[in-house]
Amino acid sequence: MATILDEILAAHRAAWAAAPADLGALREAAAGAPAARDFAGALARAGRAGGGIGVIAEVKRRSPSKGDLAPGLDAAALAAAYAAGGASCLSVLTDADYFGGSEADLVAARAAVALPVLRKDFTVSEADLLVARAMGADAVLLIVAALSDGELARFLAAAAALGLSALVEVHDGAEAARALDAGATLVGVNQRDLRTFEVDGARALAVLGALPDGVVRVAESGIRDAADVARLRDAGFDAVLVGEALVTAADPAARLAALGAGVLTGA
Repeated sequence: MATILDEILAAHRAAWAAAPADLGALREAAAGAPAARDFAGALARAGRAGGGIGVIAEVKRRSPSKGDLAPGLDAAALAAAYAAGGASCLSVLTDADYFGGSEADLVAARAAVALPVLRKDFTVSEADLLVARAMGADAVLLIVAALSDGELARFLAAAAALGLSALVEVHDGAEAARALDAGATLVGVNQRDLRTFEVDGARALAVLGALPDGVVRVAESGIRDAADVARLRDAGFDAVLVGEALVTAADPAARLAALGAGVLTGA
């Protein structure tokens, strides 16, 4: 039976098939983008190397499982609030059909702050990497469950050539092994099953042992309070990615600061 992930991936691949990319033009646009900010480095400095844990704060309007979260958000204002609250990096959803995002959200968020920005979308082709760099993204998402081993290795190399960090997302030990075999050095463990959209709060810790110390390790989804953040920091994660708990908060900066109180610096 087809899942939501299958549907989303099919839609993205069909879009490129219907309107093939002009790679030459995209390469020229990517070359003209502002210099990339060091996304992976920012997380490493905030994480174990700095004795704390970094936070990737997400700009997210809706989700397939929860529907509208913050459909009227101001991406620039939210990014500024996240920076004030102590975020290390931003994640911006740019998928329009399923998440209500856009390139404009990423452009506005990045222009508002000095933080590195992840383009949170479904990478299915080299063109996606070029589009991400052209719009100013500093990092891209590569979902192991969505890619073949060949695609994963190829996209990792292409991202590096463009100066992009690649957050390689896994859900279990087998996917972690595939990510490492492909050369991933920045790995996110998503506690949300992208096929059922259910969250398993034990997933990150279960997969952590498959990730060696040299990898920057990120826990994603289902992170709601300072206790969650502290537990993941103490286990050895460098960063957490938080979306819903922040975009639905009345005061995102205060909510972010509360998540990080006493843990961003290891205090």
